[in-house]
Amino acid sequence: MTIKFSNFSFKYWALEKPTLKNINLTIEKGEKVVIVGPSGSGKSTLGQCLNGLIPFAVKGDITGHLSINGNDTQKMDLHQCTNMVGTVLQDTDGQFVGLSIGEDIAFALENQMVAKGEMHDIVKKTAEMVDLNEMLHLSPFDLSGGQKQRVSLAGIMVDDVDILLFDEPLASLDPQTGKATIEIIDQLHRDTDKTVIIIEHRLEDVLHRNVDRVILMERGEIVANMTPDELLASPLLNEHGIREPLYLSALKAAGCKVTATDKPASLSTLALDGFRPQLLEWYQQGDTVTSPNAQDPLLSVKNLSYSYDDLRNTLDDVSFNINKGEFVSILGKNGSGKSTITRLIMGVLEPDNGHIEFNGKDLADSSIFERSQHIGIVLQNPNHMISHHMIFDEVASGLRNRGVAEEIVEKKVHDVLELCGLGRYRHWPIEALSYGQKKRVTIATIMVLEPELLILDEPTAGQDYHHYTSMMAFIRELNQKLGITIVIISHDMHLVLEYTDRAIVIADSHLLADQQVNTIFSQPELLEKANLAVTSLYTLAKELGIDRIDNFIRCFINHEANKNA
Repeated sequence: MTIKFSNFSFKYWALEKPTLKNINLTIEKGEKVVIVGPSGSGKSTLGQCLNGLIPFAVKGDITGHLSINGNDTQKMDLHQCTNMVGTVLQDTDGQFVGLSIGEDIAFALENQMVAKGEMHDIVKKTAEMVDLNEMLHLSPFDLSGGQKQRVSLAGIMVDDVDILLFDEPLASLDPQTGKATIEIIDQLHRDTDKTVIIIEHRLEDVLHRNVDRVILMERGEIVANMTPDELLASPLLNEHGIREPLYLSALKAAGCKVTATDKPASLSTLALDGFRPQLLEWYQQGDTVTSPNAQDPLLSVKNLSYSYDDLRNTLDDVSFNINKGEFVSILGKNGSGKSTITRLIMGVLEPDNGHIEFNGKDLADSSIFERSQHIGIVLQNPNHMISHHMIFDEVASGLRNRGVAEEIVEKKVHDVLELCGLGRYRHWPIEALSYGQKKRVTIATIMVLEPELLILDEPTAGQDYHHYTSMMAFIRELNQKLGITIVIISHDMHLVLEYTDRAIVIADSHLLADQQVNTIFSQPELLEKANLAVTSLYTLAKELGIDRIDNFIRCFINHEANKNA
């Protein structure tokens, strides 16, 4: 089923300029294509044109043509489009239709009038593939972000469509689940010969399995359409703010020149022998010194236990300190209790056992409002935080609630919007933003208050590399110059490597480790328990025969820190 864009442009009615400009693109039946690009580049808009949301649900002006299997989509209706293109959305909450996971997965089968017995078998088998078979009775709205993503994936896997469109399928997934998701998509592609289109920021993770082409977009236009090897060997990723694979960053740090003939799309295909001497020399001359940790506790979690149902603990006797001025990450699989810790710190939940101290004071004695004066928390889903129509008013709301003078509000909001890459959107309605841009609004709303402790739950979900790098550079500046203590709850191994000194690992309700990042990332057994995965830096060091892999990882961390200083 061939997809063909011919001189295709699209402009939202709410905007002055087109979001997609003169798109010429053909995707052949059975291809697997990845679309990358910075936030606002038009990736998701292109996806909405494919699945019929544009122009049938989202209104705007179209010029040119889009045809699927020779049929002009403008002459079809939404139902006809969705019968050809199945979509897994980035914002999973907007996709659920069933009261339980089982009902949600079965929705497409019910529409197809599949017999009840056969439907049950298909739902059960599909749920097992995405590790949801024990949760079919639960509501999808009670799940973690990663679990919700798996429900959406299961819902599309049972649907008999010719084209599968995945919009940021890895955004909320822990590394092992993300890896399994890419393997499931790849298996679907190989077994069914369906056309697969993946819109994703995490290029290295998507390239865990072979893809035919990568399409790079910028400002509504296609700037590259080439094989993964050709793209990774070119300077285009850096030029357009797309994060390159970690192993490629290490090769470049060592001064290696990589070409498409070296097959750099995957570490498993890379011709490594030619780079071995240069990499080993770089490592032997590199800085492997670990920065000492501060030892002045700001937040102390002591013997914390919590259960949502009084039957099974989400957290079980967890203890750790966050010291003043630290930059720490909390890691773990989906549903491990990481976000529960955030809710307990906020005061939205009360612990069953144990307590939390802030600056030596038990937080049980503080209201939610009192806690918010010192602790800023950015939730994983931006839709759970936004309460105003306009961007400026949303970011200004906390300062106005504190009674800050309007001229000071104006300056602070302007400064933080510029630093978060949102300056030109300051008078926009929030509804006009992408998911990643909404995420930046929520971070700006908290950062403008300059809290003593800033906790960010999955700050890079839905963010492109360029914007999150500038945002994280600002957060690092808050940490280093103002002494604000930062905690990141994340699945993003690259982010953790690049910015945090220490990592706290939680899995199956227990604390597994509390160590330096390079030490944790050199322990594959520990990472596997937490549904994390070894990074390609670990794999590269192992291939090079390096004994102290933790030192190799530290060498890379220090190199990146010095480069960004």
